[in-house]
Amino acid sequence: MSLGQVELAARLLLSIIFGGIIGIERESVNRPAGFRTHILVCVGSTLTMLVSLYIFEQFNSRTSVDPARIAAQVISGIGFLGAGTIIREGATVRGLTTAASLWTVAAIGLAIGSGFYLAAVLATVLTFITLISFSRIENYIIQTRYLQRISIIIDDKPGQIGKIGSILGEINVNIRNIKMVSMDNDKLLVTLMVRVPSGLKVNDIVSRLLQIDGIYDIENEP
Repeated sequence: MSLGQVELAARLLLSIIFGGIIGIERESVNRPAGFRTHILVCVGSTLTMLVSLYIFEQFNSRTSVDPARIAAQVISGIGFLGAGTIIREGATVRGLTTAASLWTVAAIGLAIGSGFYLAAVLATVLTFITLISFSRIENYIIQTRYLQRISIIIDDKPGQIGKIGSILGEINVNIRNIKMVSMDNDKLLVTLMVRVPSGLKVNDIVSRLLQIDGIYDIENEP
């Protein structure tokens, strides 16, 4: 049974809404693929599914046509777009969550295009909850298990911060935040919030930093 114009319009409009719900969360955290990108991916996936169904209806009586064949290419093709959101910064890889959200939005678009509304609604709600709520849980776990605050008193002279950053980079310790306060006698109090990889002890970090000339005191606290 062919789809009417109202049904076609409704499915495309739903793809804008569902893609926008997920995209606006990515936009709110300043990710490279945000509101408009997620909408376009969802609309494109929905349209691809609708075209597949249309071709099936038009030519099914004349030849053997698989309605899922064209739509299946969306899942593999979206990988190229997702790869563009992944950025490698030293030992850290960013953008994997955004790439996964694009892949999920594409699947939601296919579900909408095929008329599988319940799955599309549930997937959108669950994805949005995952991005909003689970990120807070993840940040809490990371902060309690892997983040450490290290306070360092150093000589206030050029190059000292660079030396600290180089040492931390060599042992795969990422600096999440840094604050500097000038002290008397040309000293500088540097407070670092660092992410310590599993298997590395804070004492090992302190030992490496103490090898730098011009460091007078180091204190750490979770």
